[in-house]
Amino acid sequence: MKPRHFLTLLDLSPTELKEVIANAIELKKQLKHGEINDSFKNRVLGMIFEKSSTRTRVSFEAGMTQLGGSALFLSPRDTQLGRGEPIEDSARVLSSMVDQVMIRTFGHNIVERFAKYSSVPVINALTDDFHPCQLLADVQTYVEHRGQPSGKTVAWIGDGNNMCQSYINAARQWDFQLNIACPKGFEPNAELMQANKERIKLVHDPIEAIRGADWVSTDVWASMGQEAEQKEREQAFAGYMVDHELMSHANSGAVFMHCLPAHRGEEVSAELIEDQQLSVVWDEAENRLHSQKALMLFLSQHSGQ
Repeated sequence: MKPRHFLTLLDLSPTELKEVIANAIELKKQLKHGEINDSFKNRVLGMIFEKSSTRTRVSFEAGMTQLGGSALFLSPRDTQLGRGEPIEDSARVLSSMVDQVMIRTFGHNIVERFAKYSSVPVINALTDDFHPCQLLADVQTYVEHRGQPSGKTVAWIGDGNNMCQSYINAARQWDFQLNIACPKGFEPNAELMQANKERIKLVHDPIEAIRGADWVSTDVWASMGQEAEQKEREQAFAGYMVDHELMSHANSGAVFMHCLPAHRGEEVSAELIEDQQLSVVWDEAENRLHSQKALMLFLSQHSGQ
């Protein structure tokens, strides 16, 4: 049986994604009740980090431990990956020794090439194009607080980055309307927009995007690797900070999300991110743990492991 990979949200069907979310919620309850789940006893996750992270490393490593397995942290400084070994060779070797591989890197083609030659499931833990694991946590959070997102309106305020592009895929898979507000020149991938044009609205006015929204999300204006553009981006994104005034244009009961880390006073106000009536960012962050456990279990079950 060929391994199932998770490189974008489109690698699972809408039904399968709902199954993962439902199991994530159940796994969360089990953990809170102290129930032991050792489904991954003697299993190993290889974690390749070319981009550093707090939430990604802790959530995957803790998740494997809670499921009875273990995780290996692999950085370019410590492996042949950082010394020019072909991705195809690394994929063949690593996948012969571990049960799943998680990769956090730059180019999306890297995870695609790795998955092509891997004999075990490969998980995209972030590339420059997509961040599907974060969307699993975001959807889980919305389901827990407000129910299924199908038929709802979601507003993305900010850069048309990997998070925005994963929200476009999420709109397709969970059947919701996505309003995107970004400055000119910072739009998401044009082909991706065109492929989902029936459920996407692109504007350059945050108020227009957020009007009537049930769920509002944003991200930092300068992502990892774009630090040199910080000042330029601050000017371009002036007026795009999500605060209480902007949230007042959303529907009553709308929730605010941010994948973190957040720059308070830039893309989000300090007051909003701490407002427990609107902000669900702390549940959202915790849910990376539960949704990724559910994802790893799904991939294992559907890969004949």
